[in-house]
Amino acid sequence: MTHFFVAAISIATVLLYGCVGEIITEKAGHLNLGIPGIMCMGTAGGCLGVSLYMGSLSSPENASWILLVLISLLFSVIFAALLGGIYALLTVTLRCNQNITGLAITIFGSGATNFLMHSFIDRTHFEAAGKIVSASLPFADRLGGFGRVVFGHGVFVYIAIVVAIACAFVLNKTRVGLHLRAVGESPATADAAGINVVLYKYVAILVGSAIAGLGGFYYIMDYIKGSWENAGTIEAFGWLAIALVIFVLWKPNLAVLGALLFGACFIMYAIVNITPTQKEIIKMLPYVVTIVVLVLTSIRKKREHQPPASLGLSYFREDR
Repeated sequence: MTHFFVAAISIATVLLYGCVGEIITEKAGHLNLGIPGIMCMGTAGGCLGVSLYMGSLSSPENASWILLVLISLLFSVIFAALLGGIYALLTVTLRCNQNITGLAITIFGSGATNFLMHSFIDRTHFEAAGKIVSASLPFADRLGGFGRVVFGHGVFVYIAIVVAIACAFVLNKTRVGLHLRAVGESPATADAAGINVVLYKYVAILVGSAIAGLGGFYYIMDYIKGSWENAGTIEAFGWLAIALVIFVLWKPNLAVLGALLFGACFIMYAIVNITPTQKEIIKMLPYVVTIVVLVLTSIRKKREHQPPASLGLSYFREDR
């Protein structure tokens, strides 16, 4: 049972990064279906950082935990934000269709990640780096099962929780969050009030993309300890993260619990002894639950349970 909870939290962390990143983007009125590709690109960036740092050492044993985490985090954030910047340029400045642009970003991000990982990034030391990044807190084992479940994770798990809580605070308790929500609800009204709509949209997309990119890197370096096959699994997590946004009603604080539930549903098929058909049914549960939430929120029509009013719509300033 301990293994189940540990695995569920690990999967939840991947989803939490993607979900929080998408929530920030959607609060600015942009439906970014490129999140799966951006998570893939964050993976490539983080892995490149790991490769460059580990390759500069005479021996993997000389690696510094702090430097490895900081360098990989920085590279992951930069690569993901760069791809997010392309999405922002196309949808904010050039006013391209958000859905088509997002899908193109996902296809590009997934393909580019596969190309970079197989052609340019040295994966020789990935296993050693994965063990360092995923190292749990030193006192976890001394607390038994509870310690392994709560404290037996790498630093990226706790960063994800802090990011989600900080995001909820900024959105709900600060002027920046108020302005961002105003931009997502009615950019024309926000513009008339003196809010720089374009700036808020760009910053939200870049920050959201940077956060989402960490989810893909975490999956590779922490959950599967440096293994790599292709970007398909990360892309699948990206779509699940977008579904999670709807499930948690665009609330970052609820995303922590929602991600745990989705993670438990996702990993359950690998834990319980059931037939292959039943496993596929269990894999469907997060999506089924999301559809149910969509139906219920549509029936109740409470404004706080609805997406931002301008979500998916391009803003033309001259139409004010």
